[in-house]
Amino acid sequence: MSDTIQDNVVVALAYTLKLENGEIVDEADADNPLEYLHGANNIIPGLERALTGMRVGETKHIQVAPSDGYGDYDPEDVEVVPRHHFPSDAPLEVGTAITLADDDDNYIDAVVKAVSDESVTLDYNHPLAGKTLYFDVEVLNIRPATQEEIEHGHVHGMFFDFEDFDEEDFDDFEEDFDDEDFDDEEEDFDTLRKN
Repeated sequence: MSDTIQDNVVVALAYTLKLENGEIVDEADADNPLEYLHGANNIIPGLERALTGMRVGETKHIQVAPSDGYGDYDPEDVEVVPRHHFPSDAPLEVGTAITLADDDDNYIDAVVKAVSDESVTLDYNHPLAGKTLYFDVEVLNIRPATQEEIEHGHVHGMFFDFEDFDEEDFDDFEEDFDDEDFDDEEEDFDTLRKN
């Protein structure tokens, strides 16, 4: 078992992400850490590179430039769309994040930048594009990834805490569990994560 962060290990991480002005834009604590597969591009490259070699219990302050984070801000990635292209009851307020789909079910995220009776201005840049990111991180756990996790390129996990289950609950859960249904749902979830 590896005691340092390297490719093909699963890392549990507590972190706080701040911008240059000190604003906290994201965080994860020890009760609800970020878990990711190292070396699989699950996180931004500048952060992943800086975490390589760290050990459980180690802390670090990491600065990530836009080129190693969410990229530079591209002013060409802004579009003005006629208002009638949206449902009349769509919650189109400045700052609202929306997901759009084309006829081929390709999805793209955007942020509403301006709204008028005639048009909606959409910004397709990531909200953190062009920003230097400041992470304070603590490595909580490291474990080898399973072969399946390596093949799928992400961490596999359940969405509940086993400590909340007693043995009788688990027996009931096992009886109701259908492997085929789970395989279908897991495949759907993999598709969502990739988008």
